[in-house]
Amino acid sequence: MGGTKIEAAALEGSTIRGRRRVATPRDDYEGTLRAVAELVRGLEDECGLAASVGVGMPGALSPASGLVMNSNSVCLNGRALA
Repeated sequence: MGGTKIEAAALEGSTIRGRRRVATPRDDYEGTLRAVAELVRGLEDECGLAASVGVGMPGALSPASGLVMNSNSVCLNGRALA
């Protein structure tokens, strides 16, 4: 997940079963969450598998609050991504 695009891949072992990419909704936290959920649902449907999801994103989670900090995707800052 980045400032320009969000990409998702469905893996089975080391095999890529599916891959999708969408533009990151600019300055839209709720839209970003929807985009991630739609990517996951689409890959689950395409591959016929239920997914476990891992997210790579700019920034870090604060150990004290659990909120995103220091992200260049500024709509994530101060939000609970988990």
